[in-house]
Amino acid sequence: MDTQTHQIAFPEASIISVNGVDPEVFEAGRENAGNPIVLCHGWPDLAYTWRFQMPALVAAGYHVIAPNQRGFGNSARPDNIVDYDVEHLTGDLTALLDHFGYESATFIGHDWGAFIVWSLTLLYPQRVDKVVALSLPYLARGEMPWLDFMEAVFGSDYYFVHFNKQPGVADAVFDTDPANFINNLYRRDEPLMPPKPGMALIEIAQSDSPLGEPLLSERELAVYDSAFTRSGFTGGINWYRNLNRNWHLLAEADPIIHQPALMIYGLRDAVARSENLSAFVPNVEELCFDSGHWVHQECPTETTSAILEWLARTPAS
Repeated sequence: MDTQTHQIAFPEASIISVNGVDPEVFEAGRENAGNPIVLCHGWPDLAYTWRFQMPALVAAGYHVIAPNQRGFGNSARPDNIVDYDVEHLTGDLTALLDHFGYESATFIGHDWGAFIVWSLTLLYPQRVDKVVALSLPYLARGEMPWLDFMEAVFGSDYYFVHFNKQPGVADAVFDTDPANFINNLYRRDEPLMPPKPGMALIEIAQSDSPLGEPLLSERELAVYDSAFTRSGFTGGINWYRNLNRNWHLLAEADPIIHQPALMIYGLRDAVARSENLSAFVPNVEELCFDSGHWVHQECPTETTSAILEWLARTPAS
């Protein structure tokens, strides 16, 4: 992945061994050792998603560590679904800190990466200095397991539920043409549409007339196509297949995030904003940009500047 995008060189990968797996890690700014920041991608994504943020963070004095998390890229893809639960995924991140010799770090996560960062902060609060979450706010645990709640509200075709009720079906569709799926999913200026019957992501993967405009250049799309052609999509989808398990695993955690946090939304993101975020994250600031779900790629300059400005003026907990 030594691809260049808009003259931004993405770091070379290293394969390391932590927590019983071998993640692929992209690192920059080792000259800034002692000031770590860990970047956590979502689904279906890669560490490459941070190509616009990494150079600016290094220039601001951070040692930047961006793993392809388990199931993605050239990182390990265990066969057992439970190996993708929140204990394993947060365990990978704490082991990553240990590998680089850090007690704690600032963590930035997008989408599922944000969920894992929120969960890491609940399970290992001493390892997290600050939190930046993009697109996915803190998910309160509630009285009903998350998948059960989603099925009751959104129905069995909702993609979270479909991934669990019909294992392997969506995976096979996405695997058939990774480039088409990613290109159809990664869009800008996409109008918000009312929900339709059926499994939305399968329809997106098979569409020949996606809404909005392509977000990725041909060169960028080639990076995603190469990675998902190699890995397939099942490893990442297995994160979804642990959602109820995660609900149980987080039962005993203090539900309050005490660290300083920055929450960045896209105004046109289909993911809903939290109406009570400060009840669970009292030290949070919230920002919105005119974008869809891929806010840090759709608005890279604005997002990066906001993160740097917030980090500079916000002391760690």
